Amino acid sequence: MKSLSSNRPARQRMGGEMEVIISVPPSDRPQSRRCKLIVDDQQFSSANKQQRQRYVTKMGKCQVNLGRIQEKKRFLSDIFTTIVDLKYRWFLFVFMMCYIITWVVFGIIYFFDAWIRDDISHIGDPEWKPCIENVDNFISALLFSVESQRTIGYGSRIVTANCTEGVILLMAQSIVGSMIDALMVGCMFVKISRPKKRAQTLIFSKKCVVSHRDEKLCLMFRIGDLRDSHMVDAKIRAKLIKSRQTKEGEFIPLEQSELNLGYDTGEDRLFLVEPQIICHVINDHSPFWEMTADSLKREQFEIIVILEGIVEATGMTCQARTSYIEDEILWGCRFEPCMTLEKGAFRVDYSRFEKTFEVQTPATSAKEMHELTEMEHQDQSTLSLYWDHLVHPCFSTELNDVLQDEGPSEENLARLNGTRDQPLTVMVEEMSPPQLV
Repeated sequence: MKSLSSNRPARQRMGGEMEVIISVPPSDRPQSRRCKLIVDDQQFSSANKQQRQRYVTKMGKCQVNLGRIQEKKRFLSDIFTTIVDLKYRWFLFVFMMCYIITWVVFGIIYFFDAWIRDDISHIGDPEWKPCIENVDNFISALLFSVESQRTIGYGSRIVTANCTEGVILLMAQSIVGSMIDALMVGCMFVKISRPKKRAQTLIFSKKCVVSHRDEKLCLMFRIGDLRDSHMVDAKIRAKLIKSRQTKEGEFIPLEQSELNLGYDTGEDRLFLVEPQIICHVINDHSPFWEMTADSLKREQFEIIVILEGIVEATGMTCQARTSYIEDEILWGCRFEPCMTLEKGAFRVDYSRFEKTFEVQTPATSAKEMHELTEMEHQDQSTLSLYWDHLVHPCFSTELNDVLQDEGPSEENLARLNGTRDQPLTVMVEEMSPPQLV
């Protein structure tokens, strides 16, 4: 058979009758194909990482869209909140249209009244008694409507006492204008002074860290307040967002579970005058109890942190939010201190707010660490008890004889305690029944 170095197929005749075409691929094609598959797989996995949808953004915005709401009339029952929740461009549009519509509507009514009474045809007639003076067209009626509602009163157009309907219309427009003023000014004040803007000066660290604190594995993040006016009665809480499947096969998307940030000890109530590190102890009640450093990266979850407090300047409740996904958790790190003591005061260096440093932390789960610690304690207690028997062999023999013959009565223990330095009552309680036989 003839081998070809190119990619062309090789032809071979068999028995002079049949021709077999053999394609000989180049030697580097399988390797390049494997490399291409690996690159495509890496790009696909990185694309999945980039396309990961967050429940709450880092700035605290909830990524949930509400659709197909059937009973939209419920929003009209709370018109004040509906207007305040509008975006600024729509809010300003509603603000302007409320005034413009009332001016135009009452202008049309004034012009229609003048047209019905035939005041337009008697402009300049000294013997005619009009309802509204100097209203001869729609523009003049519109100007009179604006002047009346805004209490401008230029003096050229006025309502006379010759018609009752003119006085009633003027009273009605004054009442409607006052109601619109109260609603719009109130909405504008509430929208401008909303505590959402106060939340912009409450900052969270971009990363979470996992390390030991007081011999306990903890999940920690840092918060701070950039303003000198502090938050009153600040409280913090955290939620874990994770989908799961129950034992019955039910799939629960985005299930919310509570992360304990010190609710039972009061550590969740903060005096936020300087940056503070918030700690979640990973114990048997924590959802991270069985997670290791490797399994933490393979899981898909999101931690929602919510900071609430009262704004000292306005007395309104403010809420700041952020979130952390599995890629934003650093295992085996701690936050660097950002607070120093200066002459007469403490100084906070916010340039060190995000900085961390690595510490020695086992990559095992908190459950495995706890079991290992329990085994070490059991080994130490067994070794200590064995050492006591080696140091006092005669004492142990005498103790066993007395307990077997007469039992652990108070008189026997007191008699033996008088001859030994170590209290027998404690040793009897610590010894197990197989050792006493």
